[in-house]
Amino acid sequence: MDKQQEFVLRALEERDVRFVRLWFTDVLGFLKSVAVAPAELESAFAEGLGFDGSAIEGFARVTEADMLAKPDPSTFQILPWRGETMGTARMFCDINMPDGSASFADPRHVLKRTLSKAADLGFTFYTHPEIEFYLFKSLLGAPGTTPEPVDSSGYFDHTPQGIGNDFRREAITMLESMGISVEFSHHEGGPGQQEIDLRYADALSTADNIMTFRVVVKEVALSQGIYASFMPKPLSDQPGSGMHTHMSLFEGDRNAFFEGGAQYQLSKTGRAFIAGLLRHASEITAVTNQWVNSYKRLAVGDEAPSFISWGHNNRSALVRVPMYKPHKGQSSRVEFRSLDSAANPYLAFALMLAAGLKGIEEGYELPAEVEDDIWSLTSRERKALGIKPLPGSLAEAISAMEDSELVAETLGEHVFDFFLRNKRAEWQDYRRQVTPFELNKLLPVL
Repeated sequence: MDKQQEFVLRALEERDVRFVRLWFTDVLGFLKSVAVAPAELESAFAEGLGFDGSAIEGFARVTEADMLAKPDPSTFQILPWRGETMGTARMFCDINMPDGSASFADPRHVLKRTLSKAADLGFTFYTHPEIEFYLFKSLLGAPGTTPEPVDSSGYFDHTPQGIGNDFRREAITMLESMGISVEFSHHEGGPGQQEIDLRYADALSTADNIMTFRVVVKEVALSQGIYASFMPKPLSDQPGSGMHTHMSLFEGDRNAFFEGGAQYQLSKTGRAFIAGLLRHASEITAVTNQWVNSYKRLAVGDEAPSFISWGHNNRSALVRVPMYKPHKGQSSRVEFRSLDSAANPYLAFALMLAAGLKGIEEGYELPAEVEDDIWSLTSRERKALGIKPLPGSLAEAISAMEDSELVAETLGEHVFDFFLRNKRAEWQDYRRQVTPFELNKLLPVL
C-alpha cells in the first residue's frame, strides 16, 4: 500500500467518515457514484470494486459486463455539504477490466492516454476553464413556458443582497474546502447567469475539478431553494453558457508557448498548436459541443464563436491569444472559446490537446489572424478571408467527426463508435419534435 492510500485510510478514521463515494463518468460525461464503507476501501485500493459495466452508458456489452472501479487516492476529498459528523468523502476512479488493464470505455483513461502522448513529446498540458451557468427559480413551469432566472442583473453587475452574490460566495467556499482553487467569479451577461473561473492546473486535475464543480454548484443551488443549469442555451433571447478554456504546454518549468520578441510573444510551438486546433476544429466539435442545444449557442449573433479563426485579443474568434503581460512569460496561453460547460471534460480536453499536438508534430502553418469583428462581416467577406464556419448543427458536427482519423485515434474505437451512435440517435429524436416555433408560425397559416 502506498503513502497516499495510507493517508486516506488514516483520514477516514480521524475525520469520522462513514461513507466513501467512488466517482467516475460515463462516455457522455454524466457522473456515476457508488458508496462503500470505509472498511471496504483497503480491498478497493488493492483489487478494485466490481460493477456491471453493461449498465453504464457506453461502457460494455452484456457479454463483457464485469468491470472494476479503482479509486485514485490523490483525489480524496471530504464532501462539505454532507456535514461534519459521520461525514462522506469522495474519490475519482479509474475503470479497469477484470485482468487489470485499463478500460477502453473510460473517459478518464482517454485523457490520461493523450496526456501520456504529450509527455512522450516532453510536454505537460495545463488548462484553466471559465465556467458559465444559469440560476433559475425553478427548472420547468407550465408547458410552453421558459424557466425564470433568479435575477435580472447583467454583466459584472453588483446587486446589493443579490442571490448570485450569496450563491457564488457559498459555492466558492465549498469548492476551496475541497482543494479546488477559484480565480474569479462574477455575474455574466444573462439574467441569473454566473461565471466562476478555476485556477490553472494540469488537465486531468482540471477535468476532475469540473465534474466536482458541477455537483457543488447544483448542491448549493438546491440548498438555497433554486436550480442551477449548465445547459448551453436555456433562454432563446439571452446569451448561452460556455466554458472558455485557456491552455498552455510546459516543457519542465518552461512555458513552451512563450518566445520573447516574437509576435505576441507566441512561440513557433504555440503557433503550431493553434494551427492544429483550427484545422481540426470541425472534427472535434461534436465532442466539445455535444448536445443538439449546443448549436443554438453557437448560432451567429450569440456572442459565441461560430467561425474557425484566431486573433489577438479578438473575442469573436474561435481561438484567442490573450494580451501579453510584460515579464510574465510563464502565463502565455491560448484560449479556445467554443467549448460548452456541459461537455464531457475528459474527452474534450483529450481532443483539444490531440489537435494541438498534431499541429506541432506535422508543423502546421498558422493562417493569418483575423482582426475584424467576425460576427459583423458578411458571408462574402468571410469567404474572401478564408474563414470557414463551425458545424451549424449536431448533424453537421457528426458528419465531420465520423471522417476524422484524429478523433477516432484519440478516443479509441469503442468510445468513437458509441459516441457517434448516441449522437445520431439524439439528432433523430430532435428532428422528430414539433416545436412551439413551428406551431406558432405555421399552424395558423397553413
